[in-house]
Order: sequence, then structure tokens, then C-alpha cells
Amino acid sequence: METKTLLLVDGSSYLYRAFHALPDLRNRHNEPTGAIYGVLNMLRRLHKDYNADYSACVFDAKGKTFRDDLYPEYKAHRPPMPDDLARQIEPLHEAIRAMGWPLLMVDGVEADDVIGTLSELAWRQGIRTVISTGDKDMAQLVNPHVTLVNTMSNEKLDEAGVETKFGVPATRIVDYLSLVGDAVDGVPGVDKVGPKTAVKWLAQYGSLDNLIAHANEIGGVVGENLRNTLDWLPKGRELVTIKCDVALPVELTELGPQPPDTPKLIELFERCEFKTWLRELSSEVSTQPAVGSGQPSAGELNFQPPASYETVLTQEALDRWLEKIADAELISVDTETTSLDPLAAQIVGISLATEAHLAAYIPLAHHYAGVSQQLDRETVLNQLKPLLESKSRPKLGQNLKYDKHVFANHGILLDGIIHDTLLQSYVLESHKPHDMDSMALRHLGTKTITYAEVAGKGAKQIGFDQVDLETATRYAAEDADITLQLHQNLYPQISPNARLDFVYRHIEMPLLDVLFTVERNGVLLDTQLLAQQSHELGTSMLRLEKEAHLLAGQPFNLNSPKQIQEILFDQLKLPVKKKTPSGAPSTDEDVLQELALDYPLPKVLLEYRGVAKLKSTYTDKLPRMVDPQTGRVHTRYNQAVAVTGRLASSDPNLQNIPVRSQEGRRIREAFIATPGSHIIAADYSQIELRIMAHLSGDESLLKAFAAGEDIHRATAAEVFGTTPAEVSSEQRRYAKVINFGLIYGMSAFGLASQLGIERSAAQSYMERYFARYPGVARYMERTREAAKAQGYVETVFGRRLWLPEISGANGMRRQAAERAAINAPMQGTAADLIKLAMIAVQGWLEKNRMQSLIIMQVHDELVLEVPDAELETVRRELPGLMCGVAQLAVPLVVDVGEGPNWEQAH
Repeated sequence: METKTLLLVDGSSYLYRAFHALPDLRNRHNEPTGAIYGVLNMLRRLHKDYNADYSACVFDAKGKTFRDDLYPEYKAHRPPMPDDLARQIEPLHEAIRAMGWPLLMVDGVEADDVIGTLSELAWRQGIRTVISTGDKDMAQLVNPHVTLVNTMSNEKLDEAGVETKFGVPATRIVDYLSLVGDAVDGVPGVDKVGPKTAVKWLAQYGSLDNLIAHANEIGGVVGENLRNTLDWLPKGRELVTIKCDVALPVELTELGPQPPDTPKLIELFERCEFKTWLRELSSEVSTQPAVGSGQPSAGELNFQPPASYETVLTQEALDRWLEKIADAELISVDTETTSLDPLAAQIVGISLATEAHLAAYIPLAHHYAGVSQQLDRETVLNQLKPLLESKSRPKLGQNLKYDKHVFANHGILLDGIIHDTLLQSYVLESHKPHDMDSMALRHLGTKTITYAEVAGKGAKQIGFDQVDLETATRYAAEDADITLQLHQNLYPQISPNARLDFVYRHIEMPLLDVLFTVERNGVLLDTQLLAQQSHELGTSMLRLEKEAHLLAGQPFNLNSPKQIQEILFDQLKLPVKKKTPSGAPSTDEDVLQELALDYPLPKVLLEYRGVAKLKSTYTDKLPRMVDPQTGRVHTRYNQAVAVTGRLASSDPNLQNIPVRSQEGRRIREAFIATPGSHIIAADYSQIELRIMAHLSGDESLLKAFAAGEDIHRATAAEVFGTTPAEVSSEQRRYAKVINFGLIYGMSAFGLASQLGIERSAAQSYMERYFARYPGVARYMERTREAAKAQGYVETVFGRRLWLPEISGANGMRRQAAERAAINAPMQGTAADLIKLAMIAVQGWLEKNRMQSLIIMQVHDELVLEVPDAELETVRRELPGLMCGVAQLAVPLVVDVGEGPNWEQAH
């Protein structure tokens, strides 16, 4: 009878799977840590689930194996290991050894062969073997003494499980793999033979050898393919067969439990910033005895302090929590609702936490058969209202702007918001995901319950009001608890840095309340005008369609890339500029733009696409998005999306309405003021160029802006060696392209394309520009070096703009990151300025109890709806408010316009 267990882990298999499955986790030094976290977490779980007497984690060794000598094409077409994965291998190996796991790598063979040999030795000594892997090839090792487990899918395969999964017994897995081949490893099988055919043949003939002996009996194309492969099959079988007689560097008995190297683990966890595991080591490691020893095992490090989550169903329980939050230094609050639409959502329940691992869920509107009696929603909200509306009761949440809308839908104005973990994450690492699940995994090492796990997915998803109370409590209370834990982890990373703290506390947090107000203000639309425009655009589409058919010589579907491709390249024989990944001629916008310079049909197609997009995205869609309660459109301003710090508008997106075409500008005419009011638009003039002058300190640029000169005319005069008065309109246009192109890191090739000139001429213009503005050239070089050294650049105010690809091996991505490094401080500073302007303007409006409303923010522009009685005051004060938010080395300028609609306000 087997009384002992050997636990073997296919480390190479899990390494790749963890790398691709987990988010892009990184430490503050921009070092990747996701694969390390994934593999270590799996090892910790395995040691907890399997009380093994012997164990080993096995990896592929570097260099060739005997299979490469046998077949040079073996794994030859696999892409090279990603740099971010290769950088994690050495620290991962260190951590595995420090956890007490024996780690094995044997030259000349693969991890599979080492595992196969160990399992063979084990069962011959009466030892049961558990192999943890995700590799299907390992199924050939299964026998009465060997079982496979896959911790990522929770699949277990014994002999019966192998036959159920593959359709053949474990003893025939090698034959099966020989027939179907292994595309990942580059091992050919029999052409056109898949799992079904392989199973059928092996069931009929019993083995590969017998099938080969009767190959002439197989008919059809697959029979012919089998006969054509007979010479290959013996070699293919050898390639897929796991060796079980490898000369190992250790004896099986040497793989017993090893004590962890706690100081080394602490060092590695600190480097990787696995903070939850660090806390566990420091607080619990000394009290947890390992199996068979007086010291803790690696597996027993995997625990969290037990969470205590309460479902509040009685007035007595509610009173206790009211007392608790009344005395709390910080209240973590979250709502569960009926909708993701913040203005439509109704409260289903509220969760609260005041200390880590302790939280409550107050269900208020769950509806399903057998649900427990819940407290009355209005009664509970009335009792919570004084605390929720109190400025002196500090609140914390994850994306509290949404919850503030939800409470407002019930007549509660949530106040005292001093922290938001969404914004903390955004300030710390704008380039990473900011959803709570990703943040918990990244910063706490905690896998949270997802919404899909409690409510389902797709067509089977239920509303949260139908989730049972026990499940709802685990999910909702965890949200409030994890949010508090994230704050305790994130804010200490922000507060010591005065510049980051300024961005967080004086830009992002105050802006949360301003955006809430702007979103609820909404924008009034002239829906009749939009309907008229939609009809006109439809007429234009019909006209353009007829014109396209005439140019093509036949009718075709202008919305079909395949038909466009056939017309342009097969029939009209236009030159192919670019191909799709499948090898077909591309018809994307860049291609049509290039072809439109010489051919009429591509130009018509581009015009048709532009008109169709305006119709579908704006004139048709915007009227359907008017809120029936308010009669206005309420966009959402997403504060933590753009890595540059800019706001992003959605549902609908009001920031992408085209302004270069007449049709696009006409859509702005439908954004109107209420009777007795006007629209005022105020935008920063040439803001990014002014920021470039400030950051670079270039004397010529500073002088031009200080004198109030036309900067494009001044640049043209410098580049073309003439006086500003003598600059032609064409020279000014060239200078404008140069000015804006260079702040976006444009190359000579890009400038040549923009201007339609030779590359040598563009290079000459750039050289003259940098000769006249040497401070700009120095700024660009200085910025590239800083970005490479620290992985990020900063705005004037200290916002960090991360550039993960700046030191990457991919040349194109690295160059793109270098270009972004130059522009990001300007774009990010412009974003900071408009946010500060929104805060200043809204504060002024509230302080003076004005009736004027901020209704939109678009790029560098603020749009207000202003009653006629306040028009003169707002028009007079607005420039000073917006220019007064910062002092740069050059003056800020704000252009203000007014009109009955948005377009006429420009």
C-alpha cells in the first residue's frame, strides 16, 4: 500500500500560463512580477492542498535537448521568450528555493522527462505521485500510482479521467499524440487527422504499430495521408514520448520537506512588492509549524486574517453600525445597485467598513423566493443620511463619483469624500488597470470575488437584487473591506511625495465633486435640428454612393471591405499600399488617404465613411441618449482612463465630435442653451506650445510668447530666415506643422509626409528649427534620458506618466515610447491645467451662488451655459480664473466666445 506522496510541479508549463493569464503586474521600479506571483501562488496552494512527503518544482534547462538533435525543427517556430518573462525567471527560481521547494533542471532533457523519471522511480518504490501540470503530453504518465492535477482549471486526471478526456487510455496517449501531432512543439502528425480520427483508428486497431501494419486498409484522403507519413511516425512517436530513465542529480529521498529561507523570502517579496505575503511572514511565520519539522513550510504561509462580514437585517445591528461609523476615523462605503448608469441606478444594498477584515452589508432591495426580511430602504437611508452628508465624517470608496450619483438619486448628497482608491491607483500608476479586482491582486496579493462569480455572465446574468443574501454579503462587504485595505496600501505611497500628493489631493480629489456636478448638469440638445441633419447626411450618403458606383463602373456595397478590395485592386488595378495580416490588400483609412491623392474613387469612399460615421455616431444616436427625466444628455467623464491625465467622455463621447468638416461643426449647432441663456466656450490658446516653452526654457520661444507674437509666424521667420512681416501663408502653415509635429516627437519622415515634401527638405527644416530653438532640442534629449532612467516622465505639477516600453526590446514600440516621452509632459500638464480650471471655475460659481453651469469639458476647453443676466460677469471673470490656476514662464491666454449654441460660441 502506498503510504507516501511525491508532489511534482511542471514549473515551465505554469510559468508561461501565469505570464499570459495574469495582469501586467509590476513593482515601483517597473520590473514585471506577474509570472512570479502566479507561480508562487500556485505553489503555496499546492503545498496546502497536498500533504506531500517529497516534492520538487521542475523547469526546462537552457540549451538544446536530445529532441533538437533528433529533429532540428522541434520547437523551432516558437516565438522567442518575451523580455518581460525572461526577466522574471531568475528571481522566481530564487523565491522557489527560498520557499523550501527543491528545484530541478537537467541539461539535455525537458522538464517532462525529469518528471517522468521521478514518477517512475516513485511508483517502483511504492510512492504515490501527484503531477501538477497543464500539459496534455503528461497524460501518458498516468497509471494507478500517478495522477495529474491542473491548479488553474481544478482538473484532476486519473486513468478513468484520461480516457474520458482523450477517448483513449493513458497507455495509448503516445500513439494518439503521434497521430494528431503537436503544433505547439512543431511535431507533425498525420495530415488532416484530428482527435476524432485518431481515437477511431486506435479503437479499431488497438495501437499505432497495428495501425501501421494495416495502413493499406484505410481508405480516402486520410488513408493516403497516413501512408505518406509511415516513414515519419516512428520519429514522431519518439519526439512525443516522455523519457523515464534520465540520469538525475538527486535521489528521490533528497526531496523531503525543506525549511523556508525567511530572510531571503522577505528580501524577494519586498523587491516584488508582494505586501500581503510580507505581512504574513512578519506576523505569523514564527507560529506556524511545518509538517515533520518545527519550522513553517512554504505552503502554510498562504493565509489571510479571517474576515468578519455581517449581514445587517435588524434595527439593532444597524444601530451598532451607525454607532461604529459615527466614531470612525474613515468610513469605506460602497453601493450595490440596479444599473451601471449612474443617473438611473437605484440602491439594492450598502456596504460599510471601518477597519480591515471587518465589514457589513445592509441589503435593502433583494427580491427572490425565500429572501429574508430586510430593513426598509427609505428608513435606513434616512438614518444614514446625516452621516453620509456630513463633511466632518471622512469617506473613502472605489470610484465614489458613481456612488455619489446613486445616493443623489435617493435625495442624499454624499459629502466628506477625502479618499478614492481608483484615483490613488491612477495617480500612482496611470498605465495599469484600476478596477478593484486587478488592484487587489497587484497590491494585496488577494484574489477577490468577481461580479460574474456572483451574478453570472451574458444572457444568464441576474440582477444583484436577485443574488442570495449570503453571497451578496461576501461580495459587497469584501468590496468595502478591500477598498479600505487598498487605501492603507496605496496612500502611504503617495503622501510622502509632495508632488504626487498635490496631484492627488488638489487636482484629482476636488475634481471628483466637480465632475459629479457637470455630469448632472447635462447638455441641452436641439433634437429637431439633429433629425434634419440626419436626413441631410442620409441624402449625402446616397449621392456619394451613386458617385462611387459610377466611378467603379458597377454597383457595390460601400460598407464591405471585401467588395471595396475587389473593385479597387482587382478591377481598377490600383496599387496595393498595405496588406492585412491574412495577406489581402488593405482598405483601411490610411490606405484610402494615400490613394485619394491620385485616384477619385478612394476620395469618394473616404467622404462616404466620414458622413456615415457622423450620422450613426451623432445625428442618429444623440437624440436617443436624451434623459427622459431631465430632457438633457448626460455624458460620463472618466477620470482614470487616459494615461496622460486627460479626461475621457463616454455615453456619449462628446470630445470626438469632428471640427474640421462643415458637417461636424454643424453638429455642434445642436448643443444649445436654454431660453434666456447663452453658451460660453473658453479655451486655452496654444497651450501645449506654451508648456513646451516653459519646460524647455528656450529663450526664443519664451521671448515670442512674452511679446504676444503669432508663434507660428515667429517660427516661420526663424526657420525660413525672414522677418515675421514677410512670412507667407504657406511658410506659416509649414511652421505650424513643424511646431505641433515636433512636440509629438515627429520624425523627418513624418514631417515630410505631413507637408508632402521630400524627406531631405523636411530634415533641413528640422535642423534649422533646432538651430534656432536649441532649448527645445536639449529638452527633448533630457526628457528621453530621464524616461529611460526612471520609466516615466512628469508634468509641471508632478503627475507621473509611465512608459513601460521605453526600455523594451521591440524597436518600434521603444521609439513610440520615446516620442510619447517628449509629448506626455505637455499633454499631461495641459490636462492638469484644465482640471485646475474646472475646480477654480466651479468653486467661483458656487461661492457667488451663480446660476451658470459648466456643461462640458472638451480637450483644452470649458463650455458653460450662462443666464443672460450673468453673461457679462462670466465673460469678464472666466479668463482670469482659468489663467490664474498656475504661473508658467510664459503667459497663459484664454479665448472666450459666446452664442446661442456651441458652434457659434467659437
